[in-house]
Amino acid sequence: MTLTQGNTIDFDSARLKLSESAAPVAIAAAEARQPSLRTVQDDLTRKLQTTLELDRILEIFFQELRGFLGLDCLEYRLEGEAVHHRIGQPGLHRCSYRMTHAGSFLGEVQFSRRKRFNEAQLMALETLLGNLLYPLRNALLYREAVFCAHSDSLTGVGNRLAMDRALEREVKLSIRNRTCLSLLVLDIDHFKQINDTHGHACGDAALKAVVNCISNCLRGVDDVFRMGGEEFVILLGDTGAREAHMVAERIRGAIAEMQFENNGLSIPITASIGVATRRLDEGSREVLDRCDKLMYAAKRSGRNRIATQ
Repeated sequence: MTLTQGNTIDFDSARLKLSESAAPVAIAAAEARQPSLRTVQDDLTRKLQTTLELDRILEIFFQELRGFLGLDCLEYRLEGEAVHHRIGQPGLHRCSYRMTHAGSFLGEVQFSRRKRFNEAQLMALETLLGNLLYPLRNALLYREAVFCAHSDSLTGVGNRLAMDRALEREVKLSIRNRTCLSLLVLDIDHFKQINDTHGHACGDAALKAVVNCISNCLRGVDDVFRMGGEEFVILLGDTGAREAHMVAERIRGAIAEMQFENNGLSIPITASIGVATRRLDEGSREVLDRCDKLMYAAKRSGRNRIATQ
């Protein structure tokens, strides 16, 4: 039978501090092992200050506790953020902690191992969780800051900065691995008319609807970025010209068939798309400029079109 024990660790609550009578028992029991609990705490304090990366924070914490408490696995989840890290292989006996601080939920940490946890080990574990609190909080704040710096605040897709970095990376991978790299540059047709006629709130909703439509047509490894205004770039790694044209046609058709309404009024939306596959002598700037020109060629030819070369 699997033992699962759950607790909520609120580091602002006095009830979760070790009591004067219980703390020495837990510490003495833990210090019977090598290294001592205080040594592990000192090591954690020092090592956890060396990074702001969430996965690295959890890896350091697990490695320090694995030898000390015989852990086989650490799992971390953050509800609503699609964050899930697992280190090691789950064991039969488990204990989990929902961590909160200053009213903020910091996620749930679950530990497991083959042997049962005794009371002294659980208390030592809870003591060591105190060392994880601020590094975990800082890592989450850093993660949010990086996300905001690289994301379009309206649509949630990558912004121009994120696109530039991703394109440079994909071009290097294409050169090193000798694989194809294709780009799509997409612009919503007559978008200014939507804003002028129906208002900017409707225009914002249209942008979100188009992004959702694009995302539904892509693989999980493909990336979407908002260049600005109503223009988007889609990166298709390891994708040749024929396949890229098929993806573009799928996106174009899905947008044209999309049922978009504002106050009960149906508003037709179409997009013009340029498709370019990187040539051997092209860097990131060259292939992007060529694809952008193809998008404008699609507009000149009547809109709701695809132009490729």
